[in-house]
Amino acid sequence: MSLPAKKPVVLTGDRTTGPLHLGHYAGSLRTRLQLQRSHAQHLLLADTQALTDNIGDPAKVRASVIEVATDYLAAGIDPESTTICVQSQLPALAELTVLYLNMVTVARLERNPTIRQEIHSRGFGRDIPAGFLCYPVAQAADITGFRASVVPVGEDQLPLLEQTNEIVRRVNRQCGVELLPEASPVLSRTPRLPGVNGKAKMSKSLQNAITLSASDRDITEAVRRMYTDPNHLKACDPGRVEGNVVFMYLDAFDDDQETVAALKANYQRGGLGDAEVKRRLETVLKQLIGPIRERRLALAGYPDTIMDILKAGTERARVVTTETLEAVRAGFGLFRF
Repeated sequence: MSLPAKKPVVLTGDRTTGPLHLGHYAGSLRTRLQLQRSHAQHLLLADTQALTDNIGDPAKVRASVIEVATDYLAAGIDPESTTICVQSQLPALAELTVLYLNMVTVARLERNPTIRQEIHSRGFGRDIPAGFLCYPVAQAADITGFRASVVPVGEDQLPLLEQTNEIVRRVNRQCGVELLPEASPVLSRTPRLPGVNGKAKMSKSLQNAITLSASDRDITEAVRRMYTDPNHLKACDPGRVEGNVVFMYLDAFDDDQETVAALKANYQRGGLGDAEVKRRLETVLKQLIGPIRERRLALAGYPDTIMDILKAGTERARVVTTETLEAVRAGFGLFRF
């Protein structure tokens, strides 16, 4: 009798710097909901990485562990199917990071376009925290620690995954065996969701985000502020849909894409006002966020249950990541007592 095939391993997660928003949902959370039945999925609450640029506010990082875990559960992540774990409680990941740092140059880290963009957006200049610069190596440790072969990412995260696979190949050459698998990306249908101001990707730190716990009033106010086409002054004027934030959000979240296509055609030829398009987006976002918000409110009354889920998931993850570390250490020929 043949053994059942092992499920592909997924690793993904979020830095714990505040509640999740629509950018997280469109970028990878929606994909995680689909993968959790068919894959062995792990979600990492990356509190250690969150400290790389929040070391002055560890209380925020700690509180956000529970916030993000609650968002996961409210969005539909099933802890029976998905292992939710806390990064700082997995010491094997820290040791893997130290080992991998010997395989990466500073110049290579600085060339990583994702890191370069983040450094610019945060205004670090040359005062870059070393931990932040080494973020791609820590992420490689996370992915390989679980021996993940699948990683749901946004398009802007592809350079980080590429660097992970570079490290995997170096480790395998060093060890002389295919010890670690390379990871393949699973891209969302929304490569990059802009913030409500249209000037950058949606981000907690840039305060241009709609959270998954937003009230109906918050959603209305955010949609009304959204950038459309500055030359579309009257409904009868032809309008542009390229770069129009409202249509970008409709593309991302409206399930009726035939109607969205018709709205775009009407807008482009003239005859459709911004207010009508925004009303549709308001409705779509309220229907998406409303149930998540209500489940989140219910879950907030059971903090001990959420902690129990995190403890159980972290214990399972500790076993997996420790096994990987021991295999890498043995491959490197390090002492074992």
